[in-house]
Parts: sequence; structure tokens; C-alpha cells
Amino acid sequence: MFRFNLKFALITTLILAIEICIAVFLKDGFIRYTFGDFLSTILVYCGLRSVTNLKPKLVAFITLIIAFTLEGFQYINLLELVNLQDYKLLRIVLGSHFSFEDLLAYTLGTICAYIIDIRTNKDN
Repeated sequence: MFRFNLKFALITTLILAIEICIAVFLKDGFIRYTFGDFLSTILVYCGLRSVTNLKPKLVAFITLIIAFTLEGFQYINLLELVNLQDYKLLRIVLGSHFSFEDLLAYTLGTICAYIIDIRTNKDN
């Protein structure tokens, strides 16, 4: 089940660097919110592919489950429920506002990662 894939690890690292730049330098707008969410699922997808030998379809499914679960936590205001709303890092990682648009961005990001993966990798 576990194996290291350097190509996906490098892609994960690159996307993480882009996400950090977006978070540091952009405070609002389409790139910060929508495109950042789109990239976040590609980051999770590539991260999973970098350390597992799971099939791309399963990785896509797991990625969507993770993204939708985090958005669900935002919907129920999980951080406030467990009195952790004052921790900035948790607010960044878990998010703080539910949005149907985020669900769409997560879905499109996952589909994009999956399609590129199956079209460019012969080991699927």
C-alpha cells in the first residue's frame, strides 16, 4: 500500500509552495479563495499519490472525502464547537466559512488531478 513516488512528491512540494505564496501574498479575490481551493485538492491528491500505490480512482475518492469533510466541519463551525477558533493555524487548515462554491472548486480540482494522472501515467 505504501511506496514513495518522487515525481508526485516534487509536484506536491511545488503546489504547497504555491499555496503558501497565495496565503502570504494574496488576502482576497478569486486566486486566494477559489483557485486556492482548487489547488488544495490537487495538493492532497498528489500527496496521497506520492506515498501510496493506490489506484488513481481511489485516491480521487479519498481526496474528495477529505475536502468535503473539512468543508462539513466549516458548516457546523467545528472550531467554535470545540473552542479552538482562536488558533490561526487551525483556521487556515480547516477553514472558517462554508461555501458551496468551495465544494465545486474541490470537485473540479480533484477531477483535474485525476484526469492528468491517468493520461500521463502508464502505471495506473
